Amino acid sequence: MKILLAPDKFKGSLTASEVCKAMTDGIRLVDETADILSVPMADGGEGTADVLTQATGGTWHTVTVQNPLGRPVEAGYGISGDGKTAFIEMAQASGLRLLNRSEYNPFLTNTFGTGELIHHAISKNVERIVLGIGGSATNDAGTGMAAALGWRFLNKSGQEVRPCGGNLVDMQSIIQPDQRWNGTVEVACDVTNPLVGPQGATFIYGPQKGAKPTDLPTLDAGMVHLAGLIRAQFGLDLSAIPGAGAAGGLGAGAVLFLNGKLTEGVNLVIKHTRLAEQLANVDLVLTGEGRIDNQTLQGKLIAGITRLAQERSIPVVALCGSLKLRPDELDSLGLTSAFSIAPGPISLDNALENAAEYLQRATFQVMRLIVK
Repeated sequence: MKILLAPDKFKGSLTASEVCKAMTDGIRLVDETADILSVPMADGGEGTADVLTQATGGTWHTVTVQNPLGRPVEAGYGISGDGKTAFIEMAQASGLRLLNRSEYNPFLTNTFGTGELIHHAISKNVERIVLGIGGSATNDAGTGMAAALGWRFLNKSGQEVRPCGGNLVDMQSIIQPDQRWNGTVEVACDVTNPLVGPQGATFIYGPQKGAKPTDLPTLDAGMVHLAGLIRAQFGLDLSAIPGAGAAGGLGAGAVLFLNGKLTEGVNLVIKHTRLAEQLANVDLVLTGEGRIDNQTLQGKLIAGITRLAQERSIPVVALCGSLKLRPDELDSLGLTSAFSIAPGPISLDNALENAAEYLQRATFQVMRLIVK
């Protein structure tokens, strides 16, 4: 048999590569001669840069940049094996996970560190950047990122304004750098929220970044002001672009400051891992993630994998820690079948600690059924 492994991470326990290793061990217990092809996957969010770096035979680079509140933090990004493409996740430098809960404050946080990562990658002479923008702690519309790349933001007195969510309303002019990088930027963006308004960056995502209900109109007013300034200076209306509100408006900022193109994260991963090509002559696809539930129905990773497999009449089996979907919902995803790896009623700590062993056992059972 030729089996393709294309799982996402099991969040909190296993990386996508570790999932592939556990699945491989389970397969080998049944069929030592199986032809196994591991293609760790991601959905455009956390772990995407690592997955794409591995998939392209690339190298990982670690640098010191600013975290969302300006403190130094070690952050990494990947460069593809051919040296042409950088894979960057904004969460490495500007993510909510870098702050204590008491520090969440979208008035003060910014994306300067993400800009530093981009600047470092550009210095390596890359031609393209794939930018993942999930998990942000910010609401600055990417102005912090822009500042790290040489953009300047001035108030009505001509003084420089520190870019952050609380200062957007003070910006009266935007000064471009003398030279702008002219490479290609693809932005992994799986939300469709606009920049401003009730469904925009602030009202939908601000509360999870520390904004109180009474803060939201003030923060959104800053976004509205910045959008108007950009429209007046550059003739570009970012306010209603689907996805512009992603990552506290970094979706919009990437369009203006990087000439970026907003793209579904799953499609980027499928393209750069060459998943369609790797399905040639495959008999079975094994995929999975930590939880298969209603969020999986809204996501696109498993659906993207099953779509490609169905075009080639290849069955797809999913393994997960927690399985919450009905048979008709699994069918709508295009899955042949799905199984929880939990051996019985267990604690979350037990599930996370022993995920590799439980995954190996479940893969063994699936393979026994298929082979026998």
